Amino acid sequence: MTLTDQTPSPLAHERLTTVGAALRVALDGPYAAERAVARATFPAEGALRPVELGIEESRDWTLARLLELQAAGFGSAGVPQRAGAHADPLEAALTFETLAMCDLSVTIKSGVQFGLFGGAVTNLGTAWHHDTFLPGVTSMELLGCFAMTELGHGSDVASLETTVTYLSESDEYEVHTPTEAATKAYIGNAARDGRMAAVFGQLVVDGERHGVHTILVPIRDEDGEDLPGVTTGDHGHKGGLLGIDNGTLRFDHVRVPRRMLLDRYGGVTEDGVYASPIADPNRRFFTMLGTLVRGRVCVGDGGAMAARRALSIATRHALRRRQFPAPGRPDGVLLLDYVVHQRRLLPLIARSYALGAAQNRLIEALVHVQGDEPSTERDQRELETFAAGMKSMQTWFANRAVQEAREACGGAGYISENELTALRGDVDIFATFEGDNTVLMQLVTKALLTDYKQAWSALDRSGVVQATTRAVGGMVMERTSAGLLFDRLAATARRRPEETTLVDAGWHALMFEERERHALESLARRMRAAAKSTGDAFEGFNRLGPHVQFVARAHMERVTLAALVDMVAACEDREARAVLEKVRALYALSSIADDRAWFLEHSRMTTARSKVILDQIDALCRELRPHALALVEGLGIPEPWLAAQVLRD
Repeated sequence: MTLTDQTPSPLAHERLTTVGAALRVALDGPYAAERAVARATFPAEGALRPVELGIEESRDWTLARLLELQAAGFGSAGVPQRAGAHADPLEAALTFETLAMCDLSVTIKSGVQFGLFGGAVTNLGTAWHHDTFLPGVTSMELLGCFAMTELGHGSDVASLETTVTYLSESDEYEVHTPTEAATKAYIGNAARDGRMAAVFGQLVVDGERHGVHTILVPIRDEDGEDLPGVTTGDHGHKGGLLGIDNGTLRFDHVRVPRRMLLDRYGGVTEDGVYASPIADPNRRFFTMLGTLVRGRVCVGDGGAMAARRALSIATRHALRRRQFPAPGRPDGVLLLDYVVHQRRLLPLIARSYALGAAQNRLIEALVHVQGDEPSTERDQRELETFAAGMKSMQTWFANRAVQEAREACGGAGYISENELTALRGDVDIFATFEGDNTVLMQLVTKALLTDYKQAWSALDRSGVVQATTRAVGGMVMERTSAGLLFDRLAATARRRPEETTLVDAGWHALMFEERERHALESLARRMRAAAKSTGDAFEGFNRLGPHVQFVARAHMERVTLAALVDMVAACEDREARAVLEKVRALYALSSIADDRAWFLEHSRMTTARSKVILDQIDALCRELRPHALALVEGLGIPEPWLAAQVLRD
């Protein structure tokens, strides 16, 4: 079932302000129509888990809720049901996003079943695997696990210890957990509901290792009992996501038929020899992992939706709650009329819009690579880098925004019926799964350094090394730019910096570009010097860890602002566009303010300008205060879906 086939939900209808409706269309961007249909048809009644439920009750509720959503078309959307069936990455991503507007346990349960387990079968398997297993995956008759992480190996997938050894005498694979550190850990569906696991391990054929591959291993019988050789464990109570049955898996020489290996990119032939269409093992490894990038795209978006939900609750509460009488206000002052309260929430709302604009770009890249149109290996690498950075930025932001929203609601925010404490617990782990954020940001910087090095190499070969480091940095930035409009704004500001104001889009673009360019160039120089002085390339990179993180963040900030600039330019509603101009300025100035010391130390800003930035942020908050309701309406979480009791009293 597609999103367009469904019956409208009675709880999806809401009355929006005119500006709020226009802001929502602008933020939904190229997928406004699809997102509108999803909201209008989503079965929102009973969408949030009762907070008083214990672990087993939470797991029961989550599984039952996902079965209901699957029946309504909001489960396996976008996942093919057989070989040759259409896989729609856009529908899959937007379905996950819609689920994340409500209960995050259900969202992650769906992600484990359809995105991870189903995604492994779809992307790593062949037609036989598709026809044999996808019908059960999409109907939820076959509940599965994605068994990658081990106790001793989280982000370091290439070093997994689990072995998958080919036995020529029986034409089988033997899956084995050789050490305690090789125990599969934190695996969704492993503690209770899963019946099969997509297990990642080192493939061994005739004593030779061929790197990490994935094999399907049945783990439980129809009665839920562990199969011979399989030991499952239960992680029990966690800090959040109580509806997910995370657990451990161990395998004691478990044998499965040869055809159970997901061998699209490599496996043992009927003749008993290893064969792969990709000869280079490193390229093969990264190709296999690259096909699973959709999970990272979705998790970042899920975190962003949690932030939007929290900010919507806190802002609506601040438009209702009064505190302390004042002259002319005998009934008390609305919380959002306090400048300090505006500073708590409105810059976060502005960042939410900015990240939403960038997420639209990321989804476009995902559809380009995994959709029907042709794409290149470079497109795939750029998608992986973009997804790694966005997942980190969005989930870090989500944790910050949810906590600030909780505090902004005072004591009411700590009461479970107002949803924020549960949301805070649920979104916490988003900074860890699908890749630790710090490690992912290292990947972003490494990709930028690779582009930087290639740019210099190309100049050297052509014999035209006349460019300065600054010019090469500009070339790299132009190639990775999110929008030509951003480049033009920065170029104009560079020619006439004295004519720019604090809210000038050109000055913002120039500052973001300068921060990234200088940080990348100086990191490259420092790494070369460190490698020469120590003779150890790793230690050179390792010592510069904080600088590495700064480069990645500066890059992602610029990409995000570029996407927001384009979104503002594309807004056709005049009043909404005027609001978005202020949103853009507030996001940009907040980012610059956070790094004022850097801009001053590197002579990118005068002391006088630095001193008045905070005053300008206050002014923008005051100007956006009358549009606060419209702004949270624009974030796209329907008001009837905000079940916080504080908004009902």
